[in-house]
Amino acid sequence: MSGHSKWNNIKNKKAKTDAQKGKIFTKIGKEIAIAVRDGGPDPAGNSKLRDLIAKAKAANVPNDNIERAIKKASSADAVDYEEITYEGYGPSGVAVIVTAATDNRNRTGGDVRHFFDKYGGNMGTTGCVSFMFDDKGVIVIEKDDGIDEDALMEASLEAGAEDFASDGDVFEIFTEPSDLGAVRDALEGAGYVIASAELDKIPQSYVTLEDPDDIKNMNLLIEHLEDNDDVQDIFHNWENCD
Repeated sequence: MSGHSKWNNIKNKKAKTDAQKGKIFTKIGKEIAIAVRDGGPDPAGNSKLRDLIAKAKAANVPNDNIERAIKKASSADAVDYEEITYEGYGPSGVAVIVTAATDNRNRTGGDVRHFFDKYGGNMGTTGCVSFMFDDKGVIVIEKDDGIDEDALMEASLEAGAEDFASDGDVFEIFTEPSDLGAVRDALEGAGYVIASAELDKIPQSYVTLEDPDDIKNMNLLIEHLEDNDDVQDIFHNWENCD
């Protein structure tokens, strides 16, 4: 499973401009609102909210913003966001899954379809590409001199992880989706600092784009989807995306 680029996306988010950071805060705020609605405002009893707080901190969201988002989501006038997943193809058949959180299904669906059409792809039906991905929990720990790789791998596997990889400047621990929280808690209990712990979609195979126009359009498709406030995550099987 090594080579997945989700952590690179998180690192890139850290370096965004203030205007772009505002969008990141908005997106994570929506995720927090959904997590609070579904599981309550106490992260001790809401593992999804606990994961999102860790995700927010990894993206440099201030603690005040996180606390305000939780308080807002707990109020009587909280916006009721709907979670929607779109599937389709980018240039040259790249498989793309887009998850969104929206208070206006028609607006979001129209925007996503427009981006697919404009940048050499097409939006498909539910299930048209999701079978090409495996749902996994992914825990990321940044490397430093104080971490023994063998000890971390042993602790991860003992906690219930499925796989372990050393990828660049991070360690990635893969779990079944239902085991993500338990493995994360066990590693935190053992003293490891978790950079992120998220549910992810891992491609079973990857597509390489050779045509410069396809590469340009795929980058533009990802860029415009990421820039949309309703879009939460983009998963794809384009290999050379960095």
